[in-house]
Amino acid sequence: MTSTAVWPREAGNGSVRATRYRLVWLVALVYWGISSVTRVVLTGKALAAGQVGPGDLASVLGVGAALDFVVALAIGAPFAVYLLLVPERLYRTAAHRVAVWTVLLLTFFALTYLAAVEYFFFDEFNARFNYVAVEYLIYPHEVFVNIWESYPVGRAIACAAALAGALLWVFRAAIREALATASRVRDRIAPAAIALLLPVAGIWLAPGSGHEGNRVAAELSANGIRSFFEAALTSRLDYPSYYFTVGEAEATVRVRSLLAQPNATFLPGSGNPLARRIVYPGAAKPLNVIVLLEESLGADFVGAYGDKRGLTPNLDRIAGESLVFTRTYASGTRTVRGMEAVTASFPPVPAEAIVKRPGNEGMFNWSTVMAANGYAPTFVYGGYGTFDNMNYFFGNNGYRVVDRTDMDQPRFSNIWGVSDEDLFANALKLFDEQHARGERIFSVVMTTSNHKPFTFPEGVPGVPVRGGGREAGVRYADFAIGRFMEALRARPYHEDTLVVIVGDHGARVYGKEDIPLRSYEIPFIVWGPRHVAPRRVDTLVSQLDVAPTVLGLLNISYDSVFFGKDALAPGPRWAPVNHNRDIAILRDDRLSELGFRKTRTSLALEAATGRQVRIPLDEEGTRDAASLYQLAYAMYVNRRYRVH
Repeated sequence: MTSTAVWPREAGNGSVRATRYRLVWLVALVYWGISSVTRVVLTGKALAAGQVGPGDLASVLGVGAALDFVVALAIGAPFAVYLLLVPERLYRTAAHRVAVWTVLLLTFFALTYLAAVEYFFFDEFNARFNYVAVEYLIYPHEVFVNIWESYPVGRAIACAAALAGALLWVFRAAIREALATASRVRDRIAPAAIALLLPVAGIWLAPGSGHEGNRVAAELSANGIRSFFEAALTSRLDYPSYYFTVGEAEATVRVRSLLAQPNATFLPGSGNPLARRIVYPGAAKPLNVIVLLEESLGADFVGAYGDKRGLTPNLDRIAGESLVFTRTYASGTRTVRGMEAVTASFPPVPAEAIVKRPGNEGMFNWSTVMAANGYAPTFVYGGYGTFDNMNYFFGNNGYRVVDRTDMDQPRFSNIWGVSDEDLFANALKLFDEQHARGERIFSVVMTTSNHKPFTFPEGVPGVPVRGGGREAGVRYADFAIGRFMEALRARPYHEDTLVVIVGDHGARVYGKEDIPLRSYEIPFIVWGPRHVAPRRVDTLVSQLDVAPTVLGLLNISYDSVFFGKDALAPGPRWAPVNHNRDIAILRDDRLSELGFRKTRTSLALEAATGRQVRIPLDEEGTRDAASLYQLAYAMYVNRRYRVH
């Protein structure tokens, strides 16, 4: 361990047996070793799950080791700068030695604990740190408390501390020798330059993943720290600089074609190229509309959509007397993506949702149409609406906002918000008040209970207070919906009310594809037995289509710049989907995908398995996808997302 042949020697002074730069290489070596072990563990899990095969291992481990080495050198670089500049007299003091030992212990602890965090993040998102991790740091209170309640954080900290201490003990001789080294400034320049130039060269020459067509293998090859900073630096990217685009005139023509339906006429002279008049014959139906935007409710949990576990008896019963869209896709994997899609009918332009972007005030959205037709829009959220900028977005786009701060003495709450039962009770109280004032009800009600840490009120059949996981979350969400519907049926206004139940996104992203579509399937159910005949609609539907479809059921004619369309009207059917920085348009059995750095991919979907198979480039499909996303981006950044 103390052999001078193992460690770089300091130039100039032949009597010096060790170099203070041994500390740099030590930190880099420890990180490289920890990252390698993390990758092996994650790869073993993916191999057991069938997400990667034996043929992927050499590339995953080889490319991964190279990327880890580059990041290891980058982590050591700040130490190199410090060791270059710290004076010899200070370097050899007892106080400095204590400080170095302390910093090394904390560094080893941080690197070890980071490996545990990566493990749990990969388990949840099937990915290295990405933009989700960046967003998590914006709201540390909610996120860190959720992590504490959902994962064995205490044990992870204890294990990380123990391993950090063990590493310090193993390398104690090398550290002591480095701290005993004498050196001159001129002798430190060369090793410092090497320690700084190597990571720069490594970043420049770092290999790609080499795993086109297998997202999980590419993620395993990646390095978590590198992925995090790359996501942070591109969170508000200039879309045309990173994605394939077409001419502006072509984009307009193509998107208009995608939005075509018989009762839509584009408006000449509008500042928005998508402005169009939607006309329904006859009088509008002034029905109340309550939208239950259900947290993490994937279609794969719902019996009415084919699940056999019996998790959703209430939803299944409601679906039996409702209009059910059987093939509905979420636009993304986060709640804010569901919100922008359902309420603003806006595509998931990477990387940040418009709910969180600056300049999102006064946008044309669902409430714009409803308010113009005599409704009093509300947004009711069980948590604190400052999270993910929800209160600001809805409050500045025509909604009266009601969140956790307005809900007195909830029966149960956790870090994400009050229980769904409490949320629905408060929502019904609000609706009763609106009805008493003679207001037409239009409300988006966002739930929180079906989310880690999966803790629930006592006394719910089949739902443990904690420890039941995702299935318990679905059971409780279903129970609360059932209670809400019972209470609603007792209201005098229930016969003139439509209840729209739609998932904000699926439960989790799991699959080796760049965009694993099975994770995006969600329920979309419209209940209103007196006004909407029960039936199942099997055509392709997007979250963007929710608002236009419900407006069609209300027979409301309106001017629109929505990117979605009435799912019951004739015309092309398609759904935009996003995962991290990959975006695409799904059309029947084909996916046209646009990747970061202007890549394009065409995939066919096998009918029986849903497996995605790469096919020769579908030029028309990818140009349609480019048209949709670039036009949405341009309209937003230029503040043209209005009819006039």
